[in-house]
Amino acid sequence: MGAAKTSVRRRRAVPWAVLGLWLAALVLVGPLAGKFSDVQQNRAVDYLPASADSTQVAKIQDQLPGGEATSLVLVYHRDGGLTSADERTAAEQVAEIGGAYDLGGESKGVPSADGTTLMYPVSSTQPGQDEEARNTFVDGVRDIADGGAGLSVEVGGPGALNTDMNKVFETIDGTLLLATLAVVTVLLILIYRSPFLWLVPLAVAGVAAAMAMAAGYGLHELFDVTITGQSGGVMTILVLGAGTDYALLLISRYREELRRHERPYDAMRTALRGCGPAILASSGAVAAGLLCLLAADLNSSSGMGPVGMIGVLAALVAMTTLLPAVLVLLGRRVFWPLIPAFGSVPKVRRSLFAAMGTSATRRPAAVLAGGAVLLGALALGALNLPGGLAQEDSFTEKPESISAMQTLAREYPERSSQSVTVIAPTDKAGAVLDKARTTDGVAEAAAGRSDADWTEISVFTTAAPETPGETRTIEALRESLDDSYGAYVGGPSAQQIDLADSQARDRMVIVPLVLAAVFVILVFLLRSLIAPLMLLVAVVAVWGAALGIGGLVFGPVLGFEGTDPGLGLLSFVFLVALGVDYGIFLMHRMREESLAGAAPETAALTALRTTGGVIASAGVVLAATFAVLTTLPLVGMVELGFVIAVGVLLDTFLVRTYLVTTASVLLKRKVWWPGSLSREPERPLPPKEPEPVTAVSAH
Repeated sequence: MGAAKTSVRRRRAVPWAVLGLWLAALVLVGPLAGKFSDVQQNRAVDYLPASADSTQVAKIQDQLPGGEATSLVLVYHRDGGLTSADERTAAEQVAEIGGAYDLGGESKGVPSADGTTLMYPVSSTQPGQDEEARNTFVDGVRDIADGGAGLSVEVGGPGALNTDMNKVFETIDGTLLLATLAVVTVLLILIYRSPFLWLVPLAVAGVAAAMAMAAGYGLHELFDVTITGQSGGVMTILVLGAGTDYALLLISRYREELRRHERPYDAMRTALRGCGPAILASSGAVAAGLLCLLAADLNSSSGMGPVGMIGVLAALVAMTTLLPAVLVLLGRRVFWPLIPAFGSVPKVRRSLFAAMGTSATRRPAAVLAGGAVLLGALALGALNLPGGLAQEDSFTEKPESISAMQTLAREYPERSSQSVTVIAPTDKAGAVLDKARTTDGVAEAAAGRSDADWTEISVFTTAAPETPGETRTIEALRESLDDSYGAYVGGPSAQQIDLADSQARDRMVIVPLVLAAVFVILVFLLRSLIAPLMLLVAVVAVWGAALGIGGLVFGPVLGFEGTDPGLGLLSFVFLVALGVDYGIFLMHRMREESLAGAAPETAALTALRTTGGVIASAGVVLAATFAVLTTLPLVGMVELGFVIAVGVLLDTFLVRTYLVTTASVLLKRKVWWPGSLSREPERPLPPKEPEPVTAVSAH
């Protein structure tokens, strides 16, 4: 009797203790979550590859007198030609800007050949490296530079572009969090059809997001990990998306166990034992895949690895500790009005996924071949992906800095309006300047700031920014100056070249690392070599097909002029890691059925019937959360969100339902080779209760 009372007290105390620990943790680290956005860095140097010339240029510029310079270009334009009054207005406004800010010298206007445009390059080291100060400087210049009566004034240049980019990233965290919460809320209400149940996983996901932000801030402070607006936004998506997926799997299993156990505590303990390994393995696969990004040369990618991993681990810990505790304390009534009573048998309904699986296994070879051909055909669309994404095409809604860039390119076709920056050793600066002036494609070169070690040289090319002609000139400068003179060639256009080159290198290194890491985790979980290979082939095929669909949509439908250089690598990492999640849910259940003696076809169909609804629900939620990225005004984020969302849906409704199931049926027990399960004879299944059907509604 005493032991029974002790057991009851423990059942009551454990959930309260877990809840108390989480509340204490929130109180302690909650204030740190608010500092997460403060440590996000969105300067070009924060994204650049660590070893690139342009990175060295940016670092040395910070050390020159005055520190980092914020460079702008004021563009005065009148369609019919500038008047003398327009020219006076421009000169007066530039003088006023010089009086308000230290421009480091007089700025001279450069008229266009047709007399319609006047360009004033201005630069100031006054804001330094402080992002808020740089934004204030740009906004102040824009307030002073004012046209009217047919005279248009635009403020462009690298400094203005960075400010416009920063303003977008400043809104990402809040916009993504609110939009994602709204999407997840609607989907959970539709899935659970309960006025209360949806609140529980959503609230726990919110707590996990706060903990992830606090941990991300700590990661930056302790290890100086680069956190950008992009990685911060992706972390938010991962916490809410992956966390909701884990919640769906756990709550579905918990609902089953409540019919078999009288006490919610016992039902939850059994549910955790049943689906805990799959959740742990799936989160481990995602975390391992993301950690492979540490090998990236690109600062933004290498920082996204640990930041994303923190998001996944925060979701895992919250959904396997806080969520169970809250559900146990709320009891069965949280499922109202569809409360699973103890000893009840769920209403038997025809399972959509059982019907789909049965149809697929009638002619498994034909279904598998047809699916493979379909994915291959879709992957061909990747050949239609637009070329590299230029800076002027990186926004879905054109800001003032991009408009100024386009005006300059149109009105000054004979020279670039954006300088290439050469950093030369001071004792060789004169020779470097002479060499730069004689390089093919260079229109003008002039020395700027200098100290005892380095001198800054601004080079203007005859080709427009980010064109093949300018690229050839930059490559020529690097070839002639790097070895002989010890100079570095950087600037905005050189940064884009280095970004693309670094992404190509990172793909060669990280793709095999991700495949190897995920493969090892799958081997340990499934005790097989064939099943992990099958899942990896499936997710790689999904990635190719999703990119192909992007190629058919980005240019022809959405009108995008380029593809973000990081799209291929980041979409691969996320689709492989997240896609394997659903493969783990399915194959883990299939292995359980095979261990119980089920024939291969029976095991495959049972696994599909019992997990299909959960996988479908989880896939829809995860796809919807990544689709939120498509609402942002950055082409790169739109492309990433689109490809991942499409890939998750393909993986959920085509690959898992048809291709993995039919491949498992065709391979029979060989799918578990070389494990002992591949050699065990099939045994008849013992009689067992009918399993409740887990449909998309998760009932």
